[in-house]
Amino acid sequence: MNTLTDDIGTPRESESLWGKAWYKFRRDRLGMLSLGVVVFFMLIALGVWAGLWGQNWSGIEGPMWAPPSAEYWAGTNIIGQDIFERAIYSTKTAFEVGMVVAILSTLLGGLLGALAGYFTNSWVDEIILWLMGVLDSIPFYLFVAAIAYSLQGYAYSMHVAMIATFWTTTARLVRGEVIKLKHFEFVEAARAIGLPQRLIIFRHITPNTFHILLVQATIVFVGAIKSEVILSFLGLGVVDGVSWGLMIAESTQEVQAGHYSNFITASVFLFVLVMAFNMFSDSLQDALDPKKVSA
Repeated sequence: MNTLTDDIGTPRESESLWGKAWYKFRRDRLGMLSLGVVVFFMLIALGVWAGLWGQNWSGIEGPMWAPPSAEYWAGTNIIGQDIFERAIYSTKTAFEVGMVVAILSTLLGGLLGALAGYFTNSWVDEIILWLMGVLDSIPFYLFVAAIAYSLQGYAYSMHVAMIATFWTTTARLVRGEVIKLKHFEFVEAARAIGLPQRLIIFRHITPNTFHILLVQATIVFVGAIKSEVILSFLGLGVVDGVSWGLMIAESTQEVQAGHYSNFITASVFLFVLVMAFNMFSDSLQDALDPKKVSA
């Protein structure tokens, strides 16, 4: 889309809401910096997926607790595995968990929230609200443990538990927005010409909630990564592979022996990505705020 600007470089009134949001986001230096960091981590994950690096994460080739060197950039752990290779591979794990949970929980929350908002005070709305209340009342980690046990070590039990939990917040936000949107003139016009309800919901109303879904997806992405680290540390997370949570769990005995490389490397990777995504999410939310964008 071509951005329309006047002589002083500011958006014209005819520019779309998304164009104005992008213009505002580009002017946010902190937001652009955080986006750059997120893209850098994404490239690391893509490189692991493509087999360019991080493939020797499970190899036991080095000496025990080797210090950082040109061969082992972050040293080795207690059994001689390359800590940096494991941290690089864990970036792929973080993005896999974050993207799967963020996409599916956002889609589920958007769908159920739109239905609940459009059919307010009906049996559809009551059932969805009841389901959200039930899920929100269950302690998250207890719920994950129950699902992991019921699925008997299924590799994606953690993903299922996160998706079943994280969609509720998205659904509440979308429900509130749809309740407001369904009284707008364009929706009333769609009803007047006899369009089916499914078309009104998914073609006319739901696209106007994309700014909520986009911001919420970034928030869920961060929440999923942090939850995965905690669950993996507790032994309820990643089954086949390695993650920053597993590395931190492995480092508990190493720290007691005075070796901190495993703990520091995993913690730094986790901290930088989570902080960058949090700042990116804040900047994105600010850029997509309709009250500020339309001003």
